[in-house]
Amino acid sequence: MSETLAWVAGVLLGGIFFGGLWWTVRKGVLSKQPALWFLGSIVLRMSVTLVGFYFVSCGHWERLLLSVVGFLMASLFIARLTRSGGEDSSPTRQEASHAPYSR
Repeated sequence: MSETLAWVAGVLLGGIFFGGLWWTVRKGVLSKQPALWFLGSIVLRMSVTLVGFYFVSCGHWERLLLSVVGFLMASLFIARLTRSGGEDSSPTRQEASHAPYSR
């Protein structure tokens, strides 16, 4: 397996892992049993990712490193893709920006 394919495999593994996380959060928060969603998801996503890294590396640390770089790049891409539009709209950011100044 060439180094380019190792990087591509890392990107695909990252897409599966972080895309699966995004999907799990969307489904899990609406579920009557969210713990099952989250537990099942992390076990499945970690299993796929670790087995994928194992087969991609084939005992070569260079391939493992490139696949991890691709994995991390996929995490950044998925984070940007799934981010809501505009500024950071998390409740803590909104509250913090409007909090009164006190000492």
